[in-house]
Amino acid sequence: MPVDIQDPPTPEIASPLLDWYDRAARALPWRSPPGAPPPDPYRVWLSEVMLQQTTTAAVAPYFHRFTARWPTVAALAAADDEAVMSAWAGLGYYARARNLIACARAVTALHGGRFPGDEAALRTLPGIGRYTAAAIAAIAFGRRAVVVDGNVERVVARLFAVETPLPAARAQIHALADSITPDARPGDFAQAMMDLGATLCTPRAPSCLLCPLNDRCDGFRAGAPERLPVKAVKKPRPERRGTAYWIEWDGHVLLVRRPARGLLGGMRAFPGSDWDGAAGATGAPPVSADWTMLNRPVRHVFTHFALELTIAATVMKKDCKPQLTGEWWPISRLADAGLPSLFAKVAQTVLEGKGDVQPEA
Repeated sequence: MPVDIQDPPTPEIASPLLDWYDRAARALPWRSPPGAPPPDPYRVWLSEVMLQQTTTAAVAPYFHRFTARWPTVAALAAADDEAVMSAWAGLGYYARARNLIACARAVTALHGGRFPGDEAALRTLPGIGRYTAAAIAAIAFGRRAVVVDGNVERVVARLFAVETPLPAARAQIHALADSITPDARPGDFAQAMMDLGATLCTPRAPSCLLCPLNDRCDGFRAGAPERLPVKAVKKPRPERRGTAYWIEWDGHVLLVRRPARGLLGGMRAFPGSDWDGAAGATGAPPVSADWTMLNRPVRHVFTHFALELTIAATVMKKDCKPQLTGEWWPISRLADAGLPSLFAKVAQTVLEGKGDVQPEA
């Protein structure tokens, strides 16, 4: 259906959607109920950053822990970087955590501990892009803003039967979302669109008969809404390989810090080789020792590549502590080290196969 994006917002979409939201809104820890005063901007911002590339179910326990430990943006700004990064461990996409710290400190230093309410000012803050700025402006401040995440993108593509493949269709979808965004209750409207995509207008097997917008949906009328949005053919994900080294001494294991910038920047890790993609690449071990090569490699998928790590393990004699740069971390307290998921998998693999690793004679 052609849409004149200069037209005013269309109540035919907003009204039935908001009526449905008033009845069916998800109860989430960072939300206010439909029609209630907006939530604390800090909680909205924190949840939106956590939810990038991550599911609601995975985020909820992290959100509870963060807000219990750092209940305000000023408290988070004053936190130790290492404490925040450790608390984030397991959520992935660790650049978000680094930006989280930087943004909290910018809000505290430049805005007196209060988030600005307009999109332009929000977008000057570290880690806040177009979508996050719009979500904070609409949900926390009641400003009319066009909020388009993955769920909203799918709903709009189906409502208007957008045939242009993603990502080329994104500008068109944003314009169409703008055309249906109301001036009244913009935060509830944004969250209603998100909930619709998360609960009914799902990627596969959408529940169209339950949808409050099915009589207005071009995709539903065409009979195959699940094929929308059209996605470009994905290129195969490159494969990389490397080696992780488990160096154990007197009940401790050596942990190192990854470089501050780059993948898993600033996080604790096991020593290892470069991930250069060469089959069987190991690099030079960090110490001369009797190494056991575990026969269970660890696989982990990052956004742009898949990684397979071979694990080499050794247990050093108590009277031969190796002089290596890093931290000797108690194995009994590895859960407290804040290891990212990749290296938590390495630890789990070693500990499950501990009988395979023989101490040095």
